[in-house]
Amino acid sequence: MRVLVTAASKHGATRKIAQVIGDALRDQGLDPTVIEPEQVDTVDDYDAVVLGSAVYAGHWLKPAKQLVDRCGSALSARPVWLFSSGPIGDPPKPDEDPPDMAEIITATGAREHRLFAGKLIRQQLSFPERAIVSALRVPEGDFRDWPEITGWAAGIATEMQSHARQ
Repeated sequence: MRVLVTAASKHGATRKIAQVIGDALRDQGLDPTVIEPEQVDTVDDYDAVVLGSAVYAGHWLKPAKQLVDRCGSALSARPVWLFSSGPIGDPPKPDEDPPDMAEIITATGAREHRLFAGKLIRQQLSFPERAIVSALRVPEGDFRDWPEITGWAAGIATEMQSHARQ
């Protein structure tokens, strides 16, 4: 079973989550392709899609939303799982879904949306971004929970394989 794994990432942390999801799906016997949303013209060659985005100012990044706009009807014709990356701290905040998720879930017919903690390294940020995180006293660090991420991916594989057997 071929699975497209794609995620919009601003500084690379969400891209790494997509790569780990792809690796976990491969470990479960699936055939994942991990590419950037801008490289996706069609999802027709895939049995399922895992689509994610970093969340900035409460919203998904434009490349992920543009993919939904480009391929919405094709996405809704196959199993889709969504993930967002962005909350930071211990415990990660904010802990609610981005406000545009309801529309994206409807457009894709997604089976699930998962919110994962992210990573913030001040040196990677632009001057305006550093000013904002300093003013808000946003903690720096890598808060991604790799066992949670790989466990979620394993659950996707299990669900796909059980539907394939039916």
